[in-house]
This record gives sequence, C-alpha cells and structure tokens, in this order.
Amino acid sequence: MLTVVMIIIGVVVLGGAIALVVVGSRYSRENQMDEIDPVMSRLAEATQRGETVTLEDVELQQPFMERVVVPIIKRFGEISTRFTPQKLLEQTTLKLELAGNPGNIDASTFLATRFVGAAIFGGLLLLISALPQVTWPFGRVVLIVGIFTALGFFFPQLWLQGRINSRQNEVRKAMPDALDLLTICVEAGLGFDAAMSKVSEKWENQLSIMFGRCIREVQLGKTQREALRDMADRIGLPELTSFVAAVIQSQILGVSLAKVLRIQSDQMRLKRRQFAEELAHKAPVKMIIPMALLTFPSIMIILMAPAAFQIAGAFGPLLGN
Repeated sequence: MLTVVMIIIGVVVLGGAIALVVVGSRYSRENQMDEIDPVMSRLAEATQRGETVTLEDVELQQPFMERVVVPIIKRFGEISTRFTPQKLLEQTTLKLELAGNPGNIDASTFLATRFVGAAIFGGLLLLISALPQVTWPFGRVVLIVGIFTALGFFFPQLWLQGRINSRQNEVRKAMPDALDLLTICVEAGLGFDAAMSKVSEKWENQLSIMFGRCIREVQLGKTQREALRDMADRIGLPELTSFVAAVIQSQILGVSLAKVLRIQSDQMRLKRRQFAEELAHKAPVKMIIPMALLTFPSIMIILMAPAAFQIAGAFGPLLGN
C-alpha cells in the first residue's frame, strides 16, 4: 500500500511540475508574440472579419489561464508587494530581466507564484494524506507536506534560474559566429549599427533579439553606448560585457573596429571552447552522486547476495537456525 501511495505522489508532483512548466512556457511565448493587450487584439481581428462581438464575448473566449489564473496571481502579487522588502523586489526584477522577462510579469507577480506553487504542492499532498487508504501518522504527514510545500515554494525560483542559464548559454554559443558576421559586414563598408541590424535579420536567437532591441533603442533616441551597456546588463554574460567594453573603447580611441571585432571573435571562440572543456571536466564529479546512490548499491546486491546466502546456509545450523 505504501508503495502505491508513493507512486501516486510521484506521478502527481511530476505531473504538476510539468504542467506548470508547459503552461508557463506557452503563456510566455504568447505574450512575446503579442506585445499589446490580447483582448483588444482579438477584438480588432473580429472587427476586421466583420463579426459583431462585444468586449465581454472576446474576454470569455480567452483561455482559462489568461482569464482567471493570471489575474488572480497578479492581484495576489499586488497585495504581497506591501509586505515585500524593496531589495528583494529589485533582485527579482533583475533576475527576470536576465531571463528575458518570461511571461512579461513583474517581480511581485513572480513572488506570488512561489506562494501559489507552495499551496499547490502542499495541498495535493495534504489531500493524498487525507485519503482513507492512507494511514500515515501525524508526524509523517507534517514532514511530507512540509517537504513538498518547500519544493513548491522554490520551484519557480529554480525554473527562473534555469531560464537564465539557458539564455546565457544560447548567447555564449552564438557570439563567435555573430562576431564573424559583424566583422564581414564592417569590412564590407557597413556601419556598426547596420551590421548589428544585419545580424538581427539573419538569425533568430537570443543574441539577435538583443541586437534588434539595441538598434530600436538607438533609433528612439538613446545613444549607442548606453544601448550597448544596457544590452550587456540585460544578459549578464561576462563575454558580452567585455565585447561591449571593447567596442566602446575602440570608438573612443579611433581604433579600427574590424580588427577589434576579429580579435573579439577569436577570444569568444576560445572562451566557448574553454567553457565546454570545463563542463566536460565537471561531468565525472556530478556523476559520482547518482552512481553512489543508485549504481553501486545495485552492484553490491548482485555481487554479494549469492555469497550472503551461502554463508547463511553454512553457518545457519551452527547458530541453531
């Protein structure tokens, strides 16, 4: 019975985690595609098709996630902001910016999702413990519910950190090739802004998106140096920060930008290779824990079980068994 209950708990928790990730990723993609209000966007589409609809009808056509869940979380986040330290809000805002602002949510809403996740994970385990088939003592119920409540509380933070690492790794992999294309464009006679625009048009990754945003900020009136520094701050990657510093320094000193870009490209490719080697060296160390907990006990059972049975058969009569 205990095994069945633990299997049910594992399936419920794993399914909940997968659902949160899938729904969050889907909602993030939808918000990135629509920068305006989705309700007004759908109302405009219906008007163009000649359909007579009201704003209430369009709102009811929205998915349950956007119509009910997200407004509740945002409202809860607005209430929790009054009791949240300002430093924590600033740190969370910075992490959301480093992650590419998934879902276009603010810091207070994200902090609210941590409490919602804790309530979901803890509530599910509490319901499971209340089943008639489950006869857990009170201490075990408190321990298991507390563990999974903490897991649900820290799950959004772990997901956000994973988004940050994934985004930075994508930029790190794309930088050498992007700098090569920048070098070719600059040597062909294009200016630096035009070269960045060309890279943004040719590729579809996080680095090209950041290049495109930097160009739009320059077109809106921000200076190129400020736009480049802001771009580096939004990604938080040391390689990109050094690249921006080198470009700004070359413009101040009047050094050939093509030579600087070529040197930076070679350095980025070397750093990318060194980062891959570092990950390869870390892999054996990370494999020790699963091997010690899963592989070695199984091997010991397989190897030592026959010898244990033989010893028991030999010394059993002497021990009176």
